[in-house]
Parts: sequence; structure tokens; C-alpha cells
Amino acid sequence: MKKNLVLGLLVILIAVASCSFTNKSFETNDKDKLLLDLITYVLERGHYEPKDINDKFSANIFEDFIDILDPTKRYFLESDIKEFEKFKYQIDDQIKNTDISFFSLVYQRLMKRMDEAKEIYAEVLEQPFDFKKEETINIDYAEVPFAKNRRELKERWRLQLKYNALGVYDSKVKIRKTAMVTPQGDGSASVEVDVDALDPAKEELKKMTLAEVEAASRETTKNTLDDFFEFVGDLERKDWFEQYINTIVDEFDPHTFYFGPEEKEKFDIGMSGKFEGIGARLQKKPEGFKIVEVISGGPVWRSKTVEVGDEIIKVGQDGEEAIDVVGMRIDDAIKLIKGPKGTIVDLTVRKVDGTIDVFSITRDVVELEESYAKSATVEKDDRKYGLIHLPKFYVDFDDYSERNAATDVAKEVERLKQSGAEGLILDLRDNGGGSLKTVVEMAGLFIKDGPVVQVRSSGQRKEVHEDKDERIQWDGPLVILVNELSASASEILAAAMQDYKRAIIIGSKQTFGKGTVQNVIPLDNIVRSNEHGDLGAIKITTQKFYRINGGSTQLEGVKSDIVVPDRYSYIDLGERDQENPLGWDRISPADYNVWDGYIDYETTVAKSKARLLENSQLKLIEENAKWLKEQQDEKEVSLNYDTYSTRQERNKEKSNYFKSLADYDSKLTFESLKYEQELFTQDPVLREKRDRWHQDLAKDVYVEEAINVLQDLKLNTLKRQNTKLAVKG
Repeated sequence: MKKNLVLGLLVILIAVASCSFTNKSFETNDKDKLLLDLITYVLERGHYEPKDINDKFSANIFEDFIDILDPTKRYFLESDIKEFEKFKYQIDDQIKNTDISFFSLVYQRLMKRMDEAKEIYAEVLEQPFDFKKEETINIDYAEVPFAKNRRELKERWRLQLKYNALGVYDSKVKIRKTAMVTPQGDGSASVEVDVDALDPAKEELKKMTLAEVEAASRETTKNTLDDFFEFVGDLERKDWFEQYINTIVDEFDPHTFYFGPEEKEKFDIGMSGKFEGIGARLQKKPEGFKIVEVISGGPVWRSKTVEVGDEIIKVGQDGEEAIDVVGMRIDDAIKLIKGPKGTIVDLTVRKVDGTIDVFSITRDVVELEESYAKSATVEKDDRKYGLIHLPKFYVDFDDYSERNAATDVAKEVERLKQSGAEGLILDLRDNGGGSLKTVVEMAGLFIKDGPVVQVRSSGQRKEVHEDKDERIQWDGPLVILVNELSASASEILAAAMQDYKRAIIIGSKQTFGKGTVQNVIPLDNIVRSNEHGDLGAIKITTQKFYRINGGSTQLEGVKSDIVVPDRYSYIDLGERDQENPLGWDRISPADYNVWDGYIDYETTVAKSKARLLENSQLKLIEENAKWLKEQQDEKEVSLNYDTYSTRQERNKEKSNYFKSLADYDSKLTFESLKYEQELFTQDPVLREKRDRWHQDLAKDVYVEEAINVLQDLKLNTLKRQNTKLAVKG
């Protein structure tokens, strides 16, 4: 299934470019054709690894575009696909000739089929569902063929609608049961459930028969679809054409993307560091929209209900009927989720463990202040250690000296030194990357001098980015924490510190594996005269970066020195799991010397591995990760209520079993630095954020092991005496 990555999935190495392209005349009065011509022109001349626009390329566009428009195969018929197939190996020629007849045909047919779908689902939902019948639905839609005729299509809709209604029915039945509980003779309730929190209509449900509950479930499902089609009906032809453009663009690599004028504006707003919403980043999946990042301090973060890996499947507005967002464009889903400060959005969420629940989130202004570096201290066995959490490699493009990750980390390092920290943990987990310049400067905080990363443009010689400042700000023991979502700039830093043997890397088997650099090119800069207004921009992959040992981080990422499991260990999250990623390769290594400040590097790694084998918390995490993978792999779902309900209850019990993971206590106490403690009296929200963070750190088995590693690492004292220390940044 197509994995359409959009802005906000990961913060990556982006630079706003003023790339120079050979002047070309774009002579057309048709905006769609102009866009197609412009974008292919930029891709062919500016992309790091241009694709041959040939029959194979054409076939891929054909398959992907159909998949994006109809991922659950509930619109197009087999006859439609056969009619479309005459273009399967002609799209490449159409692109070269700025011919959009394939798009026009598919778009017109989609509009027709959507109109017919409205009639179909209305017919289906007029008849009661038999939830006692033994039947199943295969939700692995990629393996399901297109319907041969309207009868087959109607049956497909019936199964999908029954599946949707079954979830609603299950929820209403459970609420009804709790609402009908009678007090026992001693005056106590037989079941203690806050029914009001579950459904404001409990009194109405109490009076319903099961047949009436079933009818209400169908009505809810119909209202959801009505809202969905009304929403889709507001889309214009240009919106669908942008999707076609991005299908072409995405064929080059998963990080190349076209922004329409509205999306470009959103990108510019996002760079400002402030927006109104729920504080989560999403990725489109066939089954819904996966949460890939929760912004610290935002509404979702404060709610403690929704987490990374969960999938949003419906969106409602403050108690109104929810709209099914499965199969919806991500931009349209985001429009439903975002909203003004103080308004409420109801999210129907499929948890990572497979259970489904509804969570009400109050929207707020999401400040990205929590995206900046922050630090804490911890004591163990009369020794103090420091931890710096860096969510991304940020930079203020308007004033680099005012705000950037390298300078901020340098400040936190100095503060930790002054507080007496003997070892340092740099937490890069979930850090999607950012500015290349800040990576190089940050690496310089920990090494004397030398290369940090190698960068190569298409057809160009490699460029070596070096730290040329011989001063070292932190010469003590260093551990870097990573996971599967540590990407791009995070991988550059982790790789450099690993190649120098300057730090021990603890985390997932490997990091994300994004070894490419993107530039954002406004299309208006290429066209001399334009009567169509703002043409948007294209984010395009222009470079690859390489470790100083010569290997690429593309696909392979950075392999941890000490591997620890997490709940995402068996879930597809990395670059290798995306569509059309660039390949791994190697170039010549840079000239560098391994750091000789440790005397027991390998011994420390070996001791840690032995220690982790006996860690019961990690064994439970591993068990949880395997179970989550099993849940995701289950594609055949029973539509029999008893079977469905039993499975839901079983999953709930298993999920509750793994909740004990949150009860872990390392017995370590984390504290904010003095300067921050002084701010707490004036900023209670900041105090709450830090208290929450410190509580999470105390439950974090990875941080606990990082401290153990710092305790074990022994420094070459003679080498350290000759080190030139100074404040950098």
C-alpha cells in the first residue's frame, strides 16, 4: 500500500534553496499542464538520483495513483481498471508531452463512482445487520481484487459497513450493560463504571432493545459517511490534480513532495514554531492516520491518552457524529483535526494493541518551545550525571545566533559541568533531524577536531564537513540514546560519535535510515511570467550524506552498540519500509583518528549486554513488541458479534497486562538545573512539564542502563589532562 509521506512526518534536513535552473520557456495557458511541465523539469535536473521516465515508471504511477484514490477498493470496478490500463505504459509519454488525459479520465470516473457509492451505502444501511452470522472481512485491501460488477461492489460495501457498525454496536452494547446495572442489596453497585464519561446518551440506551441498538449503530455509520461525502464534495479538481502530481513526485523518493499554494503557506507557518491544534504529527496508512510524533506540552501530550503508533480512524467535533477518515487525504483529515484554541475534537483511535476508544481533546496553541534542548541531573552511588534531551536539530533561519540546537546544547553542557556532572547522556530518541550546520557544530562539542559528515551532490565530488575548533567542551563519558525514529541529522551525530568511538550508542537495532538532504524550491522562481498566481513549491532530494567511515546511513541507519528492545521493534517504521527509497552505497572514508579517551570501551559494552540479558523489564518490553506485531498482522476480522467482542476483551486484558510496564521504577530521582528551578515560581506550567518529564525518566529503563554504562566507562586520565577545554557556542 502506498505510504504517502507528507509535511510533518519527520523533521528532516531541509534548506530553503534558491537553486539555479537553465532558463526554459514554459508556454501553456493551462495551469495543470504548466505544473506538470515545471515539476518534471525540476525533478529531471535537480534531483539527486533522477528516474528514467519510461514504461516501468509509467506502470508504477498507474498502480500508485489508483491505490491512493481507492485504497479500500470500494469505488472503481474491474471494468474501470481495464479501461484505465490502456494508459498504463503511456503515462511517461503523457508526462513528456504535458498530456493529462489519464488523470482526467480517472478523475471523472472517480466522481461518477463516488456518486454511485452514495446510493450503495444508503441501500445497504437500510437493512439490519445480522451480528450473529458467521462471516469475516479481510482488511488487507491490497490483496482484495476490484469488484466485477455493482452486485459485488455492494457486497464489499456491506462487509465494510458492517465492520464499521460492529465497532459502534460493541461500544453501545457495553455502555448499555453498564447503564442497566442495578445496585446490590447492601447499597453498593455491582459494577463501578463512570457511565457519564462513556456516553451522554446512556439513559436512552438503557431503554433500547438490542435491535434498536443495532439500528442506532447503522444510523451512526450512515451519518459518518454522509459527513465524509459532504466533506469530499467540497474538494475541487485542483485538489485531486495535486494528488496526481505528488504520485509522480513520490516515485523519485519518499521525501520529495509538491506543496500546493495552501500547503506552502502551512509549511511557512510551521517554520514559525507555533500553530493551533492537538500537537501530533500524522502519517497516512491504509487503516487510518498513524500518530508518529506527540509534541511535548501539547494537548495530546497533556491528555495522556493517545500515543505514537496509535491510528486515528474517525474525527468528530465536540459530541457531533464522527467522520470516518480511513482512505481520506491526509490534508483533509488534518483540516478536521485542527481547529481554534478551546474547541474540542473527538478522536476515535485504534490503539497500538488493537483496541478502539474515543478520546476528546481540547485544542490549544501548540508552542514548540518543548522542541528545544532541555537537561536534568540525576545522582547514583554519590555520583552525579547529566542528561540532555534534544527533540530536533532546530535553527532560526532569520537569526542563527539567536536560536539553534548546537548553541543551546553547548549552554546545557556548561550548566551540567558546573553542577558537577561526571557523565553525559544525549537523548536523540524520536529526533527526526534538522539543520546540517548544527550537527557539525554539536559534534565539535565532543571531539578535538576533524570530519563529522560527508555530503555528495549528484555528479559532484564529495564535500567533507569538519569541526575545525580544537577546543572540546565535554571530554567526559558520553552515551547517546537512539531509536527507530531517530533520523537524518540524529543519525549523522550518532554515526560520527560511533566512528570516533567517542560515545556508546544505546537503542534500537538501527535508526530510521534517512541519509538524504532536501531543498525547498518555490516554482514561481523558475517561471518568468505567470498569470496563474502562486504555483507552490517542491521539496526535492538533492544530496546524500555519508559517515566519515564512508558508509551511507541510507536504509541501514546507525546500528546501536548496545541494542535494547522497545514496543516498536517489530513494526515497520524505517526508511526501508517506505516507497521508493534511495539505495545504500559507500564512498571513500574521510581522514580521521579514533578518540582514545576511554580505556575500557569494549569491556563496558560487553558488561551492558550481559546485564540486559537478565533485565525482566526488557523481557516484558520484548514480549509486548512481539504481541503488537501479531495484532497488526491479523487481517481477517470476524463480523460475528460474540467472536468480535471476545477478541476485543482478550486484547483489552492483554493490553492491561502490559500496562505494568508503566509501573517500572528505577528509584532514580531527576532534578532540573538551578536556573530552571528559579523559573518555576513564575511558570507553573513549566514546572508541570518538567515534573512529568522527570517521572517518565525514572520509569525509563533505557536511561537507567545509560547511567550504568556511564558508571562503567573509565577515562584515560593522561589523555584527559592534555585536552583543551573551553566553552563553545
